[in-house]
Formats: sequence, C-alpha cells, structure tokens
Amino acid sequence: MMVMNAQVKLEKKPEAQVAADFLAENLNVQVKIKKETAGTRFWRHTWDHLTLVGISLWGAIVVAIPLGIVAFRWVRGGQVILGLVGIIQTIPSLALFLYSLLPIVRNTYAGLHDISVGIRESAAALGLPDGAQLRLVTLPMASRSILAGIKTSAVINVGTATLGALIGAGGYGQPILTGIRLDDIGLILQGAIPAALLALIVQGLFELFERVFVSRGLRLKGEMA
Repeated sequence: MMVMNAQVKLEKKPEAQVAADFLAENLNVQVKIKKETAGTRFWRHTWDHLTLVGISLWGAIVVAIPLGIVAFRWVRGGQVILGLVGIIQTIPSLALFLYSLLPIVRNTYAGLHDISVGIRESAAALGLPDGAQLRLVTLPMASRSILAGIKTSAVINVGTATLGALIGAGGYGQPILTGIRLDDIGLILQGAIPAALLALIVQGLFELFERVFVSRGLRLKGEMA
C-alpha cells in the first residue's frame, strides 16, 4: 500500500491505473481502465453535482412549502415545526434534503405571516374558500419571500453537495476529496472553483427568475422594506 500510495502521490499516476496494475501483477486479473479527458471528467462531475442539488432541492420544495403553510395556519404547532426544522439544521449536513428544509419553511412562514390582516379579511369577505384564498391571494403575495428561501437553500445545497463524494456520489466533491487525500492543491481547486462559480450562477438565475415571475409591486415593496 505504501508503494501504491507513493505512485499516486509522488509519481502522479491515476489511482485507477495503479490499482489495475496491482491486480494484474499480483492476482493476474486484467482490468480495462477507461481513460477520461479533463473536459469529460469536468462535465461528469458537473452533471453529478447538478443531479445531487436538483433532486434534494426539489424534494425540499415539495415538503417545505406545505410545512411552512401548516406552521402559519396551525397556531399552536407552528413553532414546534419551525423548531424541528431548526434542530435538523444542526445535524451534520450529509442529508442534503433535510438540510434544505429550514430556509424554505421559515421563509414560507414569514411571507405568509407578514401579509396584513386586512388583506386576509378582504379575501374572506369576498367569499373565497380557504383553498382559493391560499392559491389566489396569500401564496402569490408571499412568493417573493418563498423564492428567497428556495434561492438560499439552493446556494447552500451547491456547497453542501460536495460532501456527497464521501459516500461515492461524485460531483465536485470528488476532486476536492482526492486532492485533500493526495495533498494536491490543484486537484482541490478543480472542484472548489467550479462549485463556487455554480453557486454564483444559481443565485443569478434565481434573481432573474424573481424579476420574471414576481410582480413588480411586490419587488418594490421588498426593496423599500
């Protein structure tokens, strides 16, 4: 193992090739190594990273927005829900889905809570049932806050997803983890720089999405606040 580690760390041989050579020389087992170019490897890491972020974020959105609504409407249990998702945030962040819940739940709750009582009473006075009030009045008015929570969760997720390499999930964490193990700064940067740039891109896309889908009046109100 010391010789093999030296080949990787000092002679800069690919780990897969060193392992294949060992199997061939000692166990007479031939393993064909699929060679990847730097570009192919980069796009594979990018796809894996986006998959991790996308699946965990989508699952969090599906669960967290209803939880935020329940927390707002259920007076006694609302603080319990907010407390639980806050506790979840203290768990080591390998569970991306759970780690994404707090910003979305809290912002959904805050967005609904900040709607004035007069507006909610007006919607009720129009005879709208609870479901219609939620769909047509309160959720659209809280959309800016909810979207801000999703954006925060997405940016956090991009960084946290690098830990997926610890369980073999790939992504930008793979070169970071390998670079740490080999004490190779260049390899670490191959994962760290794309992850940082992806976080900036995600933030920019959500800001563009907000300009397109959130009404100008709500945006101006948020800026004035």
